[in-house]
Amino acid sequence: MSDSPEQQAQLEAILFVSIKPLSMSTIAQLLHCDAPQAQEAVEILDHWYREEGRGLQIIRQGNTVQLMSHPRFGALVSALYREETSGELTRPALETLTIIAYRGPIRKSELDQIRGVNCALILRNLLLRGLIQEEEVSHERFYALTMDCIRNLGLSRVEELPEYALLQTDEKINAVIEQVCPPKFLKGDL
Repeated sequence: MSDSPEQQAQLEAILFVSIKPLSMSTIAQLLHCDAPQAQEAVEILDHWYREEGRGLQIIRQGNTVQLMSHPRFGALVSALYREETSGELTRPALETLTIIAYRGPIRKSELDQIRGVNCALILRNLLLRGLIQEEEVSHERFYALTMDCIRNLGLSRVEELPEYALLQTDEKINAVIEQVCPPKFLKGDL
């Protein structure tokens, strides 16, 4: 099963979008297979990248796997990274950062629901810039401002943001968030 083109495409997709390394057990769970089949799928994909001289490579550490750019493209990737992290924030990035500031810690699914679009690339950019941090709680990722971001805003804590208390408990925003996740998982339960 692990040599099926569909499973290889699925593996490549999950490795591509994952910000962090994935464990073999997580890969197996996502691909609906057992750990040896997941390991074999990783081996096949890794072999294909090396044989074809692709721009990506699979990195392994212990029982975790991550998809990375190939070192021979380091200068090119660094140039893009500098451009992405040094320019001004886009309007969508500022909107996302504002939502995280007022509603964090917040799940990606909640951000997507509030903004009405997939925020994956924006989150990646904000993480690269060190403006937000990612925390995993009970196998779910939550996003919040970093201490550096709070300091750069000239605040000593996020609660000093204008109208923080009002926006933190806004019923319209709560209603939108509750469409994605049940009330028992809202911020107060973290």
